[in-house]
Amino acid sequence: MPRLCYISRNYRSVNSSGNKAKTDNEQTLQALGAKNLGLRTTYYDSKILTFLLDLCGVVKMMFCVKRGDSILLQYPIKKYFAFICRVARMRGAKTTALIHDLGSMRRKRLTVEKEIRRLMHADHVIASNETMKGWLRDHGFTKPLGALGLFDYRSKAERTTWPEQHERPILVYASALAMRKNSFLLNMAPIITNYDLHVYGNRGGLPDLVDTDHLKLFNFMAAEDFIDHVDGDFGLVWDGDSLDTCSGAFGEYLRWNSPHKVSFCLRAGLPVIIWREAAVAPIIEKLGIGLCIDSLRELNDLLQQITPEQMQTMRRNVKAVSDKLKDGQFLKKAMQAIDQSVA
Repeated sequence: MPRLCYISRNYRSVNSSGNKAKTDNEQTLQALGAKNLGLRTTYYDSKILTFLLDLCGVVKMMFCVKRGDSILLQYPIKKYFAFICRVARMRGAKTTALIHDLGSMRRKRLTVEKEIRRLMHADHVIASNETMKGWLRDHGFTKPLGALGLFDYRSKAERTTWPEQHERPILVYASALAMRKNSFLLNMAPIITNYDLHVYGNRGGLPDLVDTDHLKLFNFMAAEDFIDHVDGDFGLVWDGDSLDTCSGAFGEYLRWNSPHKVSFCLRAGLPVIIWREAAVAPIIEKLGIGLCIDSLRELNDLLQQITPEQMQTMRRNVKAVSDKLKDGQFLKKAMQAIDQSVA
């Protein structure tokens, strides 16, 4: 009987969004009965140890893979991606690459042509969303191609109650703060009039950002506590230095990726407010789990117009999606679609 397989690795920081998403996917694969062809999952911080453990995991995979196996690879895999795909093909196994990040988009560390050639080593690819799927097709990817939609978010924490809708809506923004990533907050603070903004992050990242009557700074809150207890009406997903568009490398990347922060906010019971040109904006609108905007300047009027009935509807929709995220349903559905497309 064909086996579903994966290759675990050493995750230096499970607190990072990328590694959290990958370890969550491994839990989903385990729940599906998947076989780990590599070493057991570890969390050592050493770069040297990470290199050695990941290399040993790939070597172990070479001896454990069997004909008919279907291996899910969480892309990017530094150095070993093409090699793993070649070994799998030689042994009669198939590979599916689930894309977390594209280096040609985010960090510009390789050309689009090189990235497409690299991905073509896999037998199938699951893009982060439909927009990225279309981009891959437009740039020459010709093999079976699916789309994830949102990254699942597994957590023992569970939001069971919500506060009443606040008279002054509370908008929550949680992020690692840095000038290159979210300096828009410095321009946003002076224009807030009809809502409050609660920012959770490292205060030193934006030293000029200070508390005002309508903006409150909080230290990082542990993810489990945030999901259980954060007080707010909406979660904001926005990057860059502009109020009127998402700009810079981080902001522009929203056009193509599925931010883990969206899933984090939804698991905390927060409907999401996101840039209308973000790749996941159609998902937010279709599922009724938030609002899509062109500019942050819209929020003073927009948030005051949300009725209690609209808020309750959004919260019910968020709860339904949150239940899927905590159970790995988005990954399960994407893998089923790939199976059906090649059956």
